[in-house]
Amino acid sequence: MPKRNDLEQKALHSVINTGYEGVLQSELWRELGASSREGSRVAIKLEEKGLIRREKELQGGRWTYRLFPKRLPASIESIVDCPCLLCPDNARCDPTTTISPKTCLKLTEWILSIDKAETDPPGETDLAQGMDSR
Repeated sequence: MPKRNDLEQKALHSVINTGYEGVLQSELWRELGASSREGSRVAIKLEEKGLIRREKELQGGRWTYRLFPKRLPASIESIVDCPCLLCPDNARCDPTTTISPKTCLKLTEWILSIDKAETDPPGETDLAQGMDSR
């Protein structure tokens, strides 16, 4: 049997790799070769550390937990259209100078557009645009 700390690391890695889909606790333990009891303890420990979220789910007539990562690793896609990357003032930009991220309109607009994209349900804006304005 692997040590609990090793098992925690492997379990966390596997949960993170599932992304927003999550993984059933029972599937994860089979994948890692751990017992149900051992796996349950590891899941609780990871949840207590704030690394994963457990949601109760009915699967095949039995209650189990789906495990989700609390944080996902950053990807290049998340910042690819950030205005700072191509900004001509990038070298002079600093929170303590007049050219600052605190007062940058382009950066503020970009952040607000990300927030809007995350809060708008898919297709909601398409539906509103397609409706008659009368």
